[in-house]
Amino acid sequence: MGEVSRGARALVICPDIRGQSYELDAQSRLEEAKGLALAIGIVIAEAFVLPVRQVKPNLLFGSGQVDNIRIQCEQEEAELVVVDGSLTPIQQRNLEDKLARKVIDRTGLILEIFGERAATAEGRLQVELAHLDYQQSRLVRSWTHLERQRGGFGFLGGPGETQIEADRRMIRQRMSQLRKELEQVRKTRALHRARRGRAPWPVIALVGYTNAGKSTLFNGLTGSDVMAEDLLFATLDPTMRAIELPGVEKAILSDTVGFISDLPTQLVAAFRATLEEVTGADVIVHVRDMANPDAAAQKQQVLQILTDLEVIDAESGVSEIPILEAWNKIDALAEERRAELVEIASHDDKTVPISAMTGEGVEHLLQRIDALLTQDSRTYAIELAAGDGMRSAWLHQHGQVIEEQSIDRDEGPVRQLSVRLTPKEFGRFSAL
Repeated sequence: MGEVSRGARALVICPDIRGQSYELDAQSRLEEAKGLALAIGIVIAEAFVLPVRQVKPNLLFGSGQVDNIRIQCEQEEAELVVVDGSLTPIQQRNLEDKLARKVIDRTGLILEIFGERAATAEGRLQVELAHLDYQQSRLVRSWTHLERQRGGFGFLGGPGETQIEADRRMIRQRMSQLRKELEQVRKTRALHRARRGRAPWPVIALVGYTNAGKSTLFNGLTGSDVMAEDLLFATLDPTMRAIELPGVEKAILSDTVGFISDLPTQLVAAFRATLEEVTGADVIVHVRDMANPDAAAQKQQVLQILTDLEVIDAESGVSEIPILEAWNKIDALAEERRAELVEIASHDDKTVPISAMTGEGVEHLLQRIDALLTQDSRTYAIELAAGDGMRSAWLHQHGQVIEEQSIDRDEGPVRQLSVRLTPKEFGRFSAL
């Protein structure tokens, strides 16, 4: 059985297992599976939901169903079968034998996407760790990349891939090394966050379900060219850019990886550091795709991950970091639904209808972010020595100077300023 490359024709199968509870209905899960397959350049020959009355430990599907899948593969000239579910190593191997084709499950598919999308050294470390964790029980692909530079991750093939058995000990050693390197990355990121905490600029984190439009909004706000295709998982590494707001001279906007339902546990652990950027934010903007029929279920997934990251308190459901919902893609809604959302949002200062694509509502979103960042502002009376140009310039740059006057004192002239600052900014000023 040869390697399968991008452009491979595939059958996408969504098992609907009797008695198993799912966040989304079968058709929505199938659509998401198709989106995942398209994101890695797979050509979908056929996609369907397959009811499973009873899980077969050796194949997942019944033998008759497997025969039908093989026939469909032949009819559709499909060289790959994507199963939108979790396959055990034995099920995967047996299905490959029975179908005489490559078979990958949901975790393998997401890992393949992550392997292609990860752009930074940290992203690559995280992907490789998750990949090894997933593959160590399977040992069905080459691990020559552990000894030399390789061209890609190993499900759909790439330069340097040959089919040889891996040495478990080598995999464990490599995983141990990766964990140490990732721990160092986390410490470095924590230091960066601490440094930003001392810096005068607040951080705004964009979060949301994958493909909700975060990167499109990010590009529109920053004039950046971060990858923003209509693909699931278009962004994996947090990207940061500076933006200006009416009452804040400078803020840092952070674009994060998209969330997804049933993210395999190996990936949750491996990508924790990427999502940790959110925990250091001053404001979180939850970008929602309101044109998606599963928008409500997707929102719950995002809130659950924010709870797992301890951004939202598990007991009270309250977040210490203000969360603003950007109701995106209103340009894709029917007029009646759009008017309904605009009406709801007009009575809720935590929601803003927008279209990241057309720019509609984005100015209002920026005003709301600005209001959240400056809501704790108060006026401070500050007295400076006449020659203290550095601290005076800082106040003019980072605060709103309402009044300023010079006064002659016995010990010399001083400047009295009335300045509007947030407590955080005042704390930074006091440390100067």
